Amino acid sequence: MPSVQEVHVNFQSNDQSNYQSILLEVDGAVGILTLNKADRHNAFDEQLISEVTAGLRELERNPRVRAVVLSSTGKSFCAGADLNWTKRAATYTQDENLRDANQFAELMRTLNELSKPTLARVQGPAYGGGVGLIAACDIAVATYDALFALTEVKLGILPAVISPYVLAAIGERYSRRYMLSAERFSAAEAYRIGLLHEIVPGEEQLDEAIGEILDSLLKNSPAAQAECKSLIRLVAGQPIDETTIAETTQRITRVRASPEGREGLNAFLEKRKPSWINS
Repeated sequence: MPSVQEVHVNFQSNDQSNYQSILLEVDGAVGILTLNKADRHNAFDEQLISEVTAGLRELERNPRVRAVVLSSTGKSFCAGADLNWTKRAATYTQDENLRDANQFAELMRTLNELSKPTLARVQGPAYGGGVGLIAACDIAVATYDALFALTEVKLGILPAVISPYVLAAIGERYSRRYMLSAERFSAAEAYRIGLLHEIVPGEEQLDEAIGEILDSLLKNSPAAQAECKSLIRLVAGQPIDETTIAETTQRITRVRASPEGREGLNAFLEKRKPSWINS
């Protein structure tokens, strides 16, 4: 298993796929999906939504990939909706708007339900749907100068599709303020309210922080991590009643008897590294 110093992930590598709006690569056990529309501030349009969804599914299927980093090129992480897409959407019928919303909802669900740990590497402003991407990732790290805003009401629309993920990240109280006011807020505020897990001075430190987190993630059981993500989605917001207790006891019973569960416990007792590290 590489040490923290040995986890060097290249966020500027050339695309090895046929995508037009994203870069997709695998560096060791890390899948990197990079929004690559710097000239448009990585704003969403139909193509970007489709390609991010497809890229995430490709990384999900890849058995080499143990964790996924969501990154961006240029000065912005994601500026929300692309202006040209917004102009087209203004002329859409209700059915066309519903189709667009469903495609974006599928992207958000795919990211949120990915079985592998996901990290948002935020190097610049994130507005609207960009905040949703960050909220749907398991872990988020940003530079001090990153800015955030839920700007939808300025355009007479709603942050509806991203709202479940944003509320899960920052809670109802802060969602009320920032969804209603559309104020920009700083990385320090995003950290304070729970959107970010860590903030760092610059991009060099950002890569170091991401590398340290990846180092920790790659030491753990992939199957247990997938089960943890499923467990959190199930238990979050639920009452601690007989149904919840029964579900949690059944899950630990099943996982403890699984191959990785047995391997992890045996490795601990035998004072050796488990097989997922050695491999």
